[in-house]
Amino acid sequence: MVYFLFILAVIVTVFAAIKISTYADAITRLSSVGALFVGTFLLAGATSLPEVTTSVTAVFLDNPDMAVGNVLGSNLFNLSILAVFLLIYRHRAILNSVHKEQRHTAILGVLMTTFVVVALFYTIEIPVVNIGVESLVLLFLYGLSIWLLRGADEQSSDAEDEKATEEKYTLKHAITGFIIAAIFILISGTVLTFSGDQIAILTGLGSSFVGSFLIATSTSLPEVVTVYVALKLGNHNLAAASIFGSNLFNLLILVLCDFLYPGSILLAASPTNIYTGGLLLLSSLVVTLAIFRAQTKRRITVAFPIMMLLFYASSMVLLYLLR
Repeated sequence: MVYFLFILAVIVTVFAAIKISTYADAITRLSSVGALFVGTFLLAGATSLPEVTTSVTAVFLDNPDMAVGNVLGSNLFNLSILAVFLLIYRHRAILNSVHKEQRHTAILGVLMTTFVVVALFYTIEIPVVNIGVESLVLLFLYGLSIWLLRGADEQSSDAEDEKATEEKYTLKHAITGFIIAAIFILISGTVLTFSGDQIAILTGLGSSFVGSFLIATSTSLPEVVTVYVALKLGNHNLAAASIFGSNLFNLLILVLCDFLYPGSILLAASPTNIYTGGLLLLSSLVVTLAIFRAQTKRRITVAFPIMMLLFYASSMVLLYLLR
């Protein structure tokens, strides 16, 4: 029964993600809010709802490994998603056509990941608010990302955007559909958490491995679908922004988990999460270098996405061996 629920939740998640990415693309055309802001915050936040429910539920299940592993694993998987699409659509030069402000979110992703990795070794708790210093830093950096993108020029550089599009939705319809799809993603994320926790117990694979890969991969399905749909729609900005924005938002989830958990959730998690965090940091650095290279109008070689995929594969092998 637990496996049936898990698979059912995956199916619902994929279907809802297809709809939400379509509505998000419509919102970028029908409103004054462009693809960069919609992708980085609105779409990224909605597709990260499964990570929210998974990690928060894991906290109440007193399973800090699953809470932390889900966030780090999801971010690493998100970057591997981007790597796969960079390889598949390498003729499109995706990163060359995204907004220049994407490099800011990439850099902030590196900084936020760095503070999380450091906190896995050591952190200073602030008793008054029941969070560590790194949580305050994460909040500040996420707020900084909003401030940096607030006035970004939203004139898309995608050639496809110049084509006339026959609109199927009104703005009200798109927003309503977006909210409904987000609710379905939230519900399916909760089911994924409980069923994943039971699978970890039944299989004996361990919470770090299950949280970082089985659940993290499942809860990242919305990102897979939204990037694919955005690319099919020719909206490169929305595709890239949804990945970078999701990674920023996911790291922000650790702040909520740290607040809800008695003590530091990062220190309470298994030391094996350090490997996932370290490889996530390396992958984040690679994609940041790729973006800066793309900003100079040079094509991204296959070496960049291949390295990102190798980091993901390495973390999976390491956590399986150390489970």
